[in-house]
Amino acid sequence: MLDLPFLPFCIFLGGLGFICVAFVSAWCQHWRGGFALDGSLQMFNWHPVLMVTGMVVLYGAAALVYRLPPAWSGPKLPWKVLHGALTLAAFSLAVLGLVAVFRFHNNHGTPNMYSLHSWLGLATVLLFSCQVGAAPAPPHPGSLLHARRPHLPSLQWLAGFSAFLLPWAPAWLRALYKPVHVFFGSTILMLSVASCVSGINEKLFFSLKNGTMDYKCLPAEAVFANTLGLLIILFGVLVLGALARPSWKRPDADSPDSCQVPAPLR
Repeated sequence: MLDLPFLPFCIFLGGLGFICVAFVSAWCQHWRGGFALDGSLQMFNWHPVLMVTGMVVLYGAAALVYRLPPAWSGPKLPWKVLHGALTLAAFSLAVLGLVAVFRFHNNHGTPNMYSLHSWLGLATVLLFSCQVGAAPAPPHPGSLLHARRPHLPSLQWLAGFSAFLLPWAPAWLRALYKPVHVFFGSTILMLSVASCVSGINEKLFFSLKNGTMDYKCLPAEAVFANTLGLLIILFGVLVLGALARPSWKRPDADSPDSCQVPAPLR
């Protein structure tokens, strides 16, 4: 495999993530009418922006925290905090993205959870979140979120927090849970990319069918959104490739550098 330096790759990947967010924002602003918070079509536009930003870009960034060379030495605790914060931010944006799409559907009488994209997307978020509890201020009656609204940290996040961030977690527990945490993290990222791409495709079919030019005629909006889908796929593939690259993994030796908390000054 080509021996690439991590820093230029990281800069390129960060730029690619920014481009993905810029593309989905520009698509919704220029072709889909912008953004609002009133349950209209413009509120729906928050859904793709928040999902791409949270479940793809921020989630991918969280996955690569331990590949940063400064994280290879010294205490792990600051990097664990950063990893947990990015993951929790991704989860929070995903919750807001679900609120936007369900509120739009309920306000317009659109059925929920009938398409492959909706099944795949909800399965992805549930795998990541698995929330419990009821909302203190439920949304529109009859909606899916009326009975169960995500507002607590995810089981995946809580399990990672308990196993890796808490200083009293035993080493055997961290060693046992780490492969599970890594596997589900990569799986969630792959499902997130698939959900975003299928959602873009579904939105183009619905929107251009009622517009001035069909999707099959490949208008400018279709070219732009298709390019966005390819950029999202490229971002996900590069993140997974970086995770699988042995030379970019932090050495996992039992040494003072791998301790949970900083060593006292002598």
